[in-house]
Amino acid sequence: MTEINFVKTYSPLTSDEIVAKEKSNMDEKRFKHCIGVSETSRKLAELNNYDPDKAALAGFIHDYAKQVSPARFIEVIKEQHFDPDLLNYNRAIWHGIVGSYFIEKELKITDPEILTAIKRHTTADVEMTTLDKIVFVADFIEPGRDFPGVEEARKVAFANLDDGVGFELAHTLDFLITNRKKIYPKTFAAYNKWAVKD
Repeated sequence: MTEINFVKTYSPLTSDEIVAKEKSNMDEKRFKHCIGVSETSRKLAELNNYDPDKAALAGFIHDYAKQVSPARFIEVIKEQHFDPDLLNYNRAIWHGIVGSYFIEKELKITDPEILTAIKRHTTADVEMTTLDKIVFVADFIEPGRDFPGVEEARKVAFANLDDGVGFELAHTLDFLITNRKKIYPKTFAAYNKWAVKD
C-alpha cells in the first residue's frame, strides 16, 4: 500500500497520528477508498493549480466520519445545533456536513477551507471553492470506483474540473430519482448551477 505522509497536517497531530486515527475509525475497504480519493485529489490539484498536499489531506480525511453510528450523528446534530432539517436525512448526507465536527474535534483540523470541502463533499453547493470541487469529484472517480460511466466521468473531470462537478451531479440526481430517494435541497441547487447545459 502507498506510503501516506502529509507534509503539513493543519493540526497539532502528526501525519502518522492522523493516518492511525483515520484507520481506527473505519474498515479496510473504506480506508482504501480514502487513499484513492487522496491520490486523485492530488492529481486534480496539480491539473488545477491548487496545493496538491492540502488537496491530498482533504481527500484522505473526507470520509473520516462515514462509519460513525447514526445514533451518534443524531446526538451531535441536536447537541451542536446543526440545522434540524438534517434529521430528515441519513448518514450519506451527515458524514460530510456533520463529519466536519468530528474532524475538528478528533483530528484537530480547524482550517476553514478543508472543513468546508468536507461539508460539501456529500451535497455539493452553489458556491464551491477549487478544493470543494476537487474533493467532491475525486470521491466520485477514484480508482476503486466501478460503475457504468466512471471512465467518462474521469475523462470529463481530468479535462475540466467544473464539467466534472456537473457530470457527477447529473449522474447522482439521475440515480436518486430513479431509486425514488430523497434529494437534499443544496444538491438540487448545485445541479442547477453546475450541471445544466444552456
